[in-house]
Amino acid sequence: MDVTVGIVGPAHALKGEVLVDTRSDVVEKRIYPGAQLRTEPAAAGPLTVQTVRVHKGRLAVRFEGVSDRNAAESLRGVHLVVDTDEVEPEVNAWYPHELRGLTVCDSQERELGVVKDLQLGAAQDLLVVSTERGDVLVPFVEAIVPVVDVPGGYVRVTPPGGLFDDDFE
Repeated sequence: MDVTVGIVGPAHALKGEVLVDTRSDVVEKRIYPGAQLRTEPAAAGPLTVQTVRVHKGRLAVRFEGVSDRNAAESLRGVHLVVDTDEVEPEVNAWYPHELRGLTVCDSQERELGVVKDLQLGAAQDLLVVSTERGDVLVPFVEAIVPVVDVPGGYVRVTPPGGLFDDDFE
């Protein structure tokens, strides 16, 4: 299955460099000079990384054959993907497809809902939990989501008051 390791952002400067929002904890193993990455949409690639550097906390990447700002800007929004079979698993990292459908329960094992999706955020990712009352966005941080048991089929949460309705009867 394909997973996104980066999303091409805006062009940076004039010579074809782009900023990339990474979606991997081990970026150096995914996006490095010489790496060939498939893309979504497929027509945009594959792309071969020519140079990589960090610019203000983001990756600035130049791809082979992309030599000016217009060509770089045309890549905005393209997802850089790899096959999950091609990569080593990351510790305490899950792909969205692994989380979807997991039961969400609290520390007293009361079912709160089901993971609908993973929303990627700037500060932290958010679990989208489908409940009887609608979707709830749960910050995907260890303090609130201390247990993720994919084989067991559940996620345990310790939500702050008000995140989920407290009237379980």
